[in-house]
Amino acid sequence: MKPLSRDARDTVFLLATIAAIVLPHAGHLPLWASAITALVLLWRGLLAWRQQPLPGRALLLLVLLVAGSLTWLTHRTLLGREAGITMLVMLLALKTLELRARRDAFVVFFLGFFLVLTQFLYSQSLLTAAWMLVAVWALLSAVVLAQMPVGQPSLALAARHAARTTLYGLPVMLLLFLLFPRIAPLWGVPADAVGRTGLSNQLDFGAMAEIANDDAIALRLRFGADLRGAPPPPDARYFRGPVLSRFDGRSWRVEGSVGADTLQPQGRPLVYELTMEPLRIGVLPLLEMSPGAPGSELGLDGLTLRRGPELQWQSPRPITERLRLRAEAYAQYQAGAEQRPAALRPWLELPAGFNPRSLAWARALRAEPRFAALDETRLAPALAAALLAHIRANEFLYTLSPGRYGQTSPHLIDEFWFDRRLGFCEHFSAAFVVMLRAMGVPARIVTGFQGLDPAAQDGYWIVRNSNAHAWAEYWVPGRGWQRADPTAAIAPQRIEQGLALRPAAGALERLSPALWPQLRRGWETLNNRWQQLVLNYSRQNQFDLLQSLGFERPDWAALGRVGAAVIALLALAGGAWTLWQSRPHDAWSRQRERLLRELHAWGIDAAAHEAPSRWAARLQARHGAVAAPAAGLLLALERARYAAPSSAATREGWRQRRRWLREFRAAGRMLRSKPSEPIPS
Repeated sequence: MKPLSRDARDTVFLLATIAAIVLPHAGHLPLWASAITALVLLWRGLLAWRQQPLPGRALLLLVLLVAGSLTWLTHRTLLGREAGITMLVMLLALKTLELRARRDAFVVFFLGFFLVLTQFLYSQSLLTAAWMLVAVWALLSAVVLAQMPVGQPSLALAARHAARTTLYGLPVMLLLFLLFPRIAPLWGVPADAVGRTGLSNQLDFGAMAEIANDDAIALRLRFGADLRGAPPPPDARYFRGPVLSRFDGRSWRVEGSVGADTLQPQGRPLVYELTMEPLRIGVLPLLEMSPGAPGSELGLDGLTLRRGPELQWQSPRPITERLRLRAEAYAQYQAGAEQRPAALRPWLELPAGFNPRSLAWARALRAEPRFAALDETRLAPALAAALLAHIRANEFLYTLSPGRYGQTSPHLIDEFWFDRRLGFCEHFSAAFVVMLRAMGVPARIVTGFQGLDPAAQDGYWIVRNSNAHAWAEYWVPGRGWQRADPTAAIAPQRIEQGLALRPAAGALERLSPALWPQLRRGWETLNNRWQQLVLNYSRQNQFDLLQSLGFERPDWAALGRVGAAVIALLALAGGAWTLWQSRPHDAWSRQRERLLRELHAWGIDAAAHEAPSRWAARLQARHGAVAAPAAGLLLALERARYAAPSSAATREGWRQRRRWLREFRAAGRMLRSKPSEPIPS
């Protein structure tokens, strides 16, 4: 087979690099965009392989118009992140059909580098960073090839040049990483998650089953003032998320109460550090109960969180950045004890015409004589205990595969409570809250996370998306909101052991039950190091660095001064490097420069490209016999320069050069002390 020409080889290499850059975007691009990009790159590669001419501009313009129209139809705009990245991919692919000159190649390079940056708008994971690093290396290698227009440079040579150039710039990159200001929200725009946790302002009956397959990490925690302490007991591992009150017969939604719950913490707090992945939820899921007055604010890396009326920290927008903070939690507390009856009405409402059997059953339970003599302080806990006892005593089953409710009847709670009795946390919590409300007890659903991995990873305790959980709260006069977890009544191991939702085992787990957890643990440990050291390097880390450098009160001004000093040092270093590069560095070049200066001082018009014998002839022509010693030394220099080296000369080379230079300067002083004696014609 005929070997590829250099132009065809370089083009194919560039196309493969573009494919590697676009590939991570395939999950975010419309299907038609990925298909057109693949077809264009394959077509361009085939043209290069066959060395056929490129298509005309009319065809390119037609494809561009089609891509623009499809982008408009898909996104309803040509602006914004999604539409912009789609058009950028289309332009990059179509530009490869115009590679007629070096300037076209450089346009492709610039578009490629920009597209690499856009990938970090979706993910900043270690795997993404490694893939993009390889893509950037390949792009730099293509740039090096474009700067070598002559000959047949190998891809390996270009790759080595690209790697060496990158290493030269690595110290500057590191300094910029350490000192560049972390300005939110710009620094926190990228997000790794796309809302897979199931935590939102709405909960559909059975929706949490969808996250059973998602073992991605949601939270990382370290406990204690020294961050080396033990986690709290299992019944205290509740991370509070959205609180749901409005029930329409099928879905639960957030609807704030008229009043606001106040928290009265008791005992000593548990101090811990939490790193939250970008879960794209509007609530910061802190360990119950975190202190804070209703309406108070918490500033966190440019994001202002407000204490909500239901005792959780709410964000004005979905949290799309990775956050790290230190917090406190109280295992014992009193919450909302001062609420008035008007503020409790939203927690008593039920949709009209739904679940008649459940409402009738609840009213019958409330009318039993055992509850008649109880005062209002003891009544609500007794009714809650009776519901939990009913769940334990009857044939309820905790399962992730309860089937779909509501296909034959709109009365979901009736179907669950009386007919099928199959479900998981949200089914039990929803039925529990409906029954309490039917008996006149204010109640609500709380969603969030419950439990941890059984063992720490790299010093961090892990909460996964599959730890998502739903529990209930009911209100007791004088005592406030009390937590009740009906799941613990039917599946106590779920709470006591902190077990996450688990689907059926996959093929790898069935083949080797221990292998998959070990592989996952190793990867998550490595990824955690990346996140903690790189992605979580924040403004506070910068201030800590300044403090270690001697700044008593590090702030933005101190960071600016250090940055300016670093820039000045880099400029001086760059100038010194340029000056050093402009001077000769090998021994012969340095010696020749000194000789030329000496000869010019003696009035000899010597040029750098001439041999020492030529200099000697001009020296004797001008000064005659007086210049004989210096001319002889120049001739000896020429013989030493171009003669075959000997081992003795190699050992004595430096000493001989120094001795020769002393003799040459001595001959020059003698020459200047005597009048010139031109050689007679």
